[in-house]
Amino acid sequence: MNKATAQDLPLNQDLPLKGSMDFAYGVARELLPGVTRLVANNPGPFTFKGTNSYLIGRQDLALIDPGPADDAHLDAILAAAAGRPISHIFVTHTHRDHTDALAPLLERLRPLYETRTYGFGRGAANMGAKGVSPSGRAFIDETFVPDVTLKHGAQVCGADWALRAIYTPGHAPDHLCFALEDCAAADSGVVFSGDHVMAWNTTVVAPPEGNMADYMASLELLLQRSGDRLLLPGHGGQIDHPRRMLRAYLVHRQWREQAILRAIRDGHDTIRKIVAIVYRGLDQQLINAAALSVLAHVEHLANAGLVTFDGAASFDGMLCAV
Repeated sequence: MNKATAQDLPLNQDLPLKGSMDFAYGVARELLPGVTRLVANNPGPFTFKGTNSYLIGRQDLALIDPGPADDAHLDAILAAAAGRPISHIFVTHTHRDHTDALAPLLERLRPLYETRTYGFGRGAANMGAKGVSPSGRAFIDETFVPDVTLKHGAQVCGADWALRAIYTPGHAPDHLCFALEDCAAADSGVVFSGDHVMAWNTTVVAPPEGNMADYMASLELLLQRSGDRLLLPGHGGQIDHPRRMLRAYLVHRQWREQAILRAIRDGHDTIRKIVAIVYRGLDQQLINAAALSVLAHVEHLANAGLVTFDGAASFDGMLCAV
């Protein structure tokens, strides 16, 4: 079994976060043979240095996550392609910092190439979700419909690369990671982890778009992949020890949930009150994200029968421990 427990990581140990990143905007950096990263110039509290786009292959290329609508970023992607066709565009999930460049990029590519798009697609996964992000801005691309819908385990092959879809909902209901497989131009054991696992910070899980039970189950799913040696995320630098990071994140979420449950049992009976206790000293621009994260944990606790809501789940709704 690969279940992470409190014995795997002391609860008071810091997460192995990595705040540094070797990059320059507009400059393509080859991370592995046949794997190149470009970082979009959209830094922020939820995007770190910016959104990562990845070009894969040496002949016909695959692009993972076009990124935000930014002409300089699109120019950098096309310059890195150096005249080679970008035949496949993969979308990890339909948050706008990953997809807004898609339409203008296709306008440039499709007069020249038969470029196709690949992703899980919103569909029924988006039922009931609201288009407001933890930063307060609309952030879901409701219009994205992939040319090819990918389900868990689907494999797509190019001339010298192959990617396999890993369905990892939690941060978003349509989130996919992509495992690099059978590729002559790069090593195996590499997973493009999107926003599901990142090195610089924990992933935002914000209801109704995010779901904590799904997120933790998706962490467990990646933990079962014992052969993975490298994660390349949607924001921030690479993760060189995936299993250590996955275990750390699972234990962190378990610890956070227990802290929230203790706060409720101690009489802190609304999400706003819990945030003030559990996230002391947090930057004000992150308070809304923290409250949504607590809401996700409280919903998870409620589904486990440990907490009840007095009325609908909300930041000011009354909570009670069972």
